[in-house]
Amino acid sequence: MLISISIQSQSKLTEKLIDDVEPKVIEWRRYFHENPELSNREFNTAKKIAAHLRSLGLEVQTGIAHTGVVGILKGDKPGKVVALRADIDALPVTERTPIPFASKVKSTYNGKDTGVMHACGHDSHIAILMGTAEVLSKIKKDIKGTVKFIFQPAEEGPPKGEVGGAGLMVEEGVLENPTVDAIFGLHISSITDVGHITYKTEGIMAAAQSFEIDVTGKQAHGSRPWHGIDPIVISAQIINGLQTIVSRDTELTKAAAVITVGLINGGIRSNIIPEKVKMIGTIRTLDYDMQKKLNDEVKRRVPAIAEAFGGKATITIDSGLPITYNNIELTNKMVPSLEKAAGKENVHIIDAITGAEDFSFYQKKIPGMYFFLGAKPLDVAVKDATGHHTPDFYLDESGFKVGVKAFVNLTLDFLNN
Repeated sequence: MLISISIQSQSKLTEKLIDDVEPKVIEWRRYFHENPELSNREFNTAKKIAAHLRSLGLEVQTGIAHTGVVGILKGDKPGKVVALRADIDALPVTERTPIPFASKVKSTYNGKDTGVMHACGHDSHIAILMGTAEVLSKIKKDIKGTVKFIFQPAEEGPPKGEVGGAGLMVEEGVLENPTVDAIFGLHISSITDVGHITYKTEGIMAAAQSFEIDVTGKQAHGSRPWHGIDPIVISAQIINGLQTIVSRDTELTKAAAVITVGLINGGIRSNIIPEKVKMIGTIRTLDYDMQKKLNDEVKRRVPAIAEAFGGKATITIDSGLPITYNNIELTNKMVPSLEKAAGKENVHIIDAITGAEDFSFYQKKIPGMYFFLGAKPLDVAVKDATGHHTPDFYLDESGFKVGVKAFVNLTLDFLNN
């Protein structure tokens, strides 16, 4: 009976601490939203995070993967090590929301002037993890083991010519000293009802690769195409050919796959057939065997199509991001922790998403679980919800508390049970 009362008392204390930190979480989120910084440039963001973690008495490491911050909380009892991760970078998007704390920050990206905006919710991820650190630091006497709070830069990808993100954090030892046994991460969702949580075991987000295609033809006058070899026409045939790889040669009942050409650039005026065209795009897969098949077929088909029309084409495909893969045993074991946070009726299994996340680099090394936290106002239909990476991206802040509860529950349940 005494043990039961003790557990109940501890649970009430934790609940109160979460209630108390909620206004701070919202305040922090608004600060980061109003003061966003691009990938590998999160200098002030990192300073504010580090100052908060130090104020909690945590061991703090800075400058990891350029601007990453890690806080280490050692419980009063020995045990395992768990990591919680938040990404901290913003996007080159010019905000147009009517909120009073909208970003007015300007910068340059790929040589172009742009606004800067937390258009994917990383500001909320930072605030939720800062709130989680504050709650857990006040109950460290009840924690069996160690918690690593990982604030990661450049999830959206480092600037061209630079390295960064989760892959670099892993290379620089973020999962070591002490060695992490499991890692948890969340992503806010503007199209999921506020207060709800979604997840799935195995592949929840796709592997993402970028490709670059260079097509070479023969320049000619636009009025005499028979005197040249048109790389623009060849490029159109290549694009169509890439789409039939997915629609006709891929077993889509097994897993989803996407090939998208996102940029095509060639030519200078209406009456000149250019010599060269460049295309870039992405390949998304949820199965590594399928990924290999698509890669092989793309590499075979692109030059073959160009050759059939008298031209030449080369293609390079990067290694990209791995599949965001939720460890089956860990995920099934921790679902009750999510249900305690949001209510069992508000936790749902979803289909895989063809978006990608570099959280996958941690999961390649250790068991990990990644889930989505809803932030769509209940009175807004899904079709009317604002999308991620858009100027109108909007979050209902009332769900942030559920995120803190989820992280706290996952931590305590994993370490103490």
